[in-house]
Amino acid sequence: MQRILLKLSGEALAGDKKTGFDEETVRAVALQVKQLVDDGIQVGVVTGGGNFWRGRTSENIDRTKADQIGMLATVMNCIYVSEIFRSVGMKTEILTPFECSSFTKLFSKDRANKYFGEGKVVFFAGGTGHPYFSTDTGVVLRAIEVEAETILLAKSIDGVYDSDPAINPTAKRYDEISIDEVISQNLQVVDMTASILARDNKMPMWVFDLNEKDSIVNTVKGKFNGTKVIV
Repeated sequence: MQRILLKLSGEALAGDKKTGFDEETVRAVALQVKQLVDDGIQVGVVTGGGNFWRGRTSENIDRTKADQIGMLATVMNCIYVSEIFRSVGMKTEILTPFECSSFTKLFSKDRANKYFGEGKVVFFAGGTGHPYFSTDTGVVLRAIEVEAETILLAKSIDGVYDSDPAINPTAKRYDEISIDEVISQNLQVVDMTASILARDNKMPMWVFDLNEKDSIVNTVKGKFNGTKVIV
């Protein structure tokens, strides 16, 4: 692989605390990504915002405003994670689809490719910049735009199951499944909009457990333990 897009869920960044940041967890991610960067692999990162805010947290807030709060939560996450990445020796840039003063730079494909060429880890914050679209859609969109080879979905579960393993102890985990099956069975690997976008643009997704030791490095280097969503 030459270029990948890594999606980190907000909940995963929080570790066992379930909210905010767990620095040990984020540093472990940073050290793994540094191994990839040192090997010449170009890495983009998208973070969720669920460690701070979920879109339907309050029924008293307008949906558009709730989604805007979620976008800003991903910006906060990217700033934090970017700084941890820098602390272990990487160069980073944060791109957003809207102006954030001097905190970030405005996204463009050319700007992202320039930073990749300079060996920087590029963070894509703020989702698509529009309400009613999740960070799932944002990560697929950015992966397509920058021509990543695959999306790595680092979650708090070790793959895609035919039902919720927390509820059904006999749930079956798939080693490989097509995006058409994901859509037809509504398996929620990513939301439906993101799934259809991935299918129509032939963007594969690999789902694995972030908390498994060296899971990011192992995934990229062929020791994959999870589910490949193929197109």
